Amino acid sequence: MRAVLVVNPQATATTPGGRDVLAHALASEVKLDVVETDYRGHALAVARTAARDDIDLVVAHGGDGTVNEVVNGLLADTAGRPGGDSVPMLGVVPGGSANVFARALGLPRDPVEATHRLLHAIEERRVRRVGLGLADDRWFTFNAGLGWDADVVAGVDRRRGKRTGPSLYMRTALASYLRPPLGRPGLTVRVPGAEPDEVRTAFISNTDPWSYLGSRPVHLNTECSFDTGLGLFALRSLGLPSVLRHLRQALRTNSKHRGRRLLRHDDLEIVRIDAEEPVNFQVDGDLVGRRTSVEFISVPNALTVAV
Repeated sequence: MRAVLVVNPQATATTPGGRDVLAHALASEVKLDVVETDYRGHALAVARTAARDDIDLVVAHGGDGTVNEVVNGLLADTAGRPGGDSVPMLGVVPGGSANVFARALGLPRDPVEATHRLLHAIEERRVRRVGLGLADDRWFTFNAGLGWDADVVAGVDRRRGKRTGPSLYMRTALASYLRPPLGRPGLTVRVPGAEPDEVRTAFISNTDPWSYLGSRPVHLNTECSFDTGLGLFALRSLGLPSVLRHLRQALRTNSKHRGRRLLRHDDLEIVRIDAEEPVNFQVDGDLVGRRTSVEFISVPNALTVAV
């Protein structure tokens, strides 16, 4: 088996020692090349080349942004269709602060434990096919959004030199709520079989939890998984009572969101969101840019992951 290990040395929980242990362990099982990323988009380029070179396995060691880049590189030539056997298998060894995709798959958060898990998966050919989301031409593994959550991602992105964590996200969320950087442009949501609906912020999920706040999972669409369609969670108003109500519900186990200002759908094949003015747009916790329109599509069985 030929494999490529993609390491983001800037990720929160990656260290030279951990990288060396991981590389040594993998090299005992596969023919391995190791690449350290040094610019945004580097992991995507490495994974795309690996797919074109018929590499068998690409391992992402970093945070969710690194995983997202690797996934987009692996599927770059598939024209929005499932990868099938022509796309390398994905392995993940968490090295970031949240590691939402890895945790949703049930992988250990500790890099050493995750490495052992990956080695056993390779040896036993233990894999899982997962569905992904496609936002226009950008794949996402666990969530995407327009509006408030993307404003938060943009705010954290501007502080990239600081160590990220729950406190930074909470402070940025509060600042973005009180002083939205782009105002509150209206968003029009279109889903099959329903009339267009006007909202102020929209969250798209590919699995549950939507994300994590430290060790606590944040639940928006609890019926969502890698084996279903997309979940939509949108608020028609960002009034403080509505926001606090849904925040409390999101932090409960097996939460069922209710509220007059809530628009929620599960297991959607497609969602389209149009904005009155350009708004921030994020996928998997990384800022993509500003958009006035995004179409989200659920792609079942898009990728094979070693678990």
